[in-house]
Amino acid sequence: MPALPLEEAGKYVAGAYVVFFAVILIYVVIMAVRLSRLEREIAELDELAARKERPEPDDREEAPVP
Repeated sequence: MPALPLEEAGKYVAGAYVVFFAVILIYVVIMAVRLSRLEREIAELDELAARKERPEPDDREEAPVP
């Protein structure tokens, strides 16, 4: 004899599936946010590295030292 009649157990099984799905969905959202942040940081680092490789021209002229 089961611990719960099948009429009552079905509610708990459905609830467990809903909770499991919610946890997986939250996990995927958190990973997507982290991935987005990481991609943005990598793009910033790539831009900084490219700037460091090619120096930006100075707009000001150097004055002769007397």
